[in-house]
Amino acid sequence: MSLREYKPTSPGRRDTVYDDFSDITTNKPEKSLLAPLAKKGGRNNRGRVTVRHRGGGHKRRYRIVDFKRTKTGISKVISIEYDPNRTARIALIRHEDGKKSYIVASSSMKVGDQLQNGENAPVSLGNSKILSSLPTGTLVYNIELFPGNGGQLVKSAGAVAQVMAHESGYTLLRLPSGEMRRVLSGCSASIGQVSNVDHKNEKLGKAGRNRHRGRRPTVRGSVMSPAAHPHGGGEGRSGIGMPGPKTPWGKPALGKRTRRNKSTSKYILRRRYG
Repeated sequence: MSLREYKPTSPGRRDTVYDDFSDITTNKPEKSLLAPLAKKGGRNNRGRVTVRHRGGGHKRRYRIVDFKRTKTGISKVISIEYDPNRTARIALIRHEDGKKSYIVASSSMKVGDQLQNGENAPVSLGNSKILSSLPTGTLVYNIELFPGNGGQLVKSAGAVAQVMAHESGYTLLRLPSGEMRRVLSGCSASIGQVSNVDHKNEKLGKAGRNRHRGRRPTVRGSVMSPAAHPHGGGEGRSGIGMPGPKTPWGKPALGKRTRRNKSTSKYILRRRYG
């Protein structure tokens, strides 16, 4: 993948730095692996907005991605495709029995590559193995948290974790956030780095690109009325008038630690914020 800078032919083009999709090999997805995806507009089952700034956007169809990768044997990469539902690329692979499936593509994956899953697979890019069989220093992605549940960690564009150590049935991983976490050694992971590495360097350039993605406008609290937001009110460009920033509902924002999962805290050896 590489990025494309546009000539400033309009205000929206001036600051645009966007994907050139040079790594995409086909524009047509595999029909047998598509599913309908209804829009929710940030609303729950009662029709009430529970997530703000969602709505509209281009119509999408869901790509059924195999995060478990339990099928043994040699698979061949048929194509590298765009997925509108995630930042990473997906790869269409054909198994030895002729069945096809989508997987999260690694940054080095290309058409014609041969992939393997399981304990007998070699330690090479794109293959999926259990963590206990990987040497320390190996870069991994699409990591399971419970054996057989499928990949849950490190799946977004350019993300990568590193195997640091093996001890007492657990594997110590350094996650992209810097967090050091223990994961059961029987969990599987894919070897390599997630594709679309330059995604973090993109600049949308104009508000319309966000609308195409289903993102509605966000308004700063400081320009609202005091009845609408704790930061609102005052004359001109006044400060927020409080020791720290608040959410629209009066809760502390920007830096407040919100993690409340005691059952998994024992697996974290170093928190992401030091």
